[in-house]
Amino acid sequence: MSNLYWESFRTFFKIGMFTLGGGYAMIPLIEEEVVNRHQWVSKDEMLDLIAIAQSCPGVFAINISIFIGYKLRKTQGAIATALGTALPSFLIILAIAIFFHQFEDNKVIAAMFKGIRPAVVALIAVPTFNLGRRAQLNWLTIWIPIVSALLIWLMGVSPIWIIIFAGIGGYLWGKMRNENEGMKK
Repeated sequence: MSNLYWESFRTFFKIGMFTLGGGYAMIPLIEEEVVNRHQWVSKDEMLDLIAIAQSCPGVFAINISIFIGYKLRKTQGAIATALGTALPSFLIILAIAIFFHQFEDNKVIAAMFKGIRPAVVALIAVPTFNLGRRAQLNWLTIWIPIVSALLIWLMGVSPIWIIIFAGIGGYLWGKMRNENEGMKK
């Protein structure tokens, strides 16, 4: 196994091991390791990978690790990073399943899980705001994520429809902007 395979596996294993709250809570750690520390992708590429990983079916953390691994070393890189991401969760869940009956009624453990909840919300909120800033949301475009969230939350619209309509809207908007820029030249 090449050094890059081992390094990418180890990086994503560490991220998977020490992140509570799922894939979105992993974004700051992934960005720190992949963009800042190892410089495997640029900030702009990372933003694009996040958007693609969100819109693909499956687990976000696995999706983004696969895309980064594939960019590094094609299929073998994708396998190394996906295994690195999934293995910690698998091992933790396996351990919990084996020992859960011993502490399921423990008040200290229950209190710890209740205490972790607000931290998980913060771990998800911070990358969301950072993504919004990097996506150059402003007062003219902020309505899009707000309306999308309200449609999903209040009206029960499937997120799949939001993604489809947002993709079509973005394509049409980009096409219209390019045509207007072509007319100005």
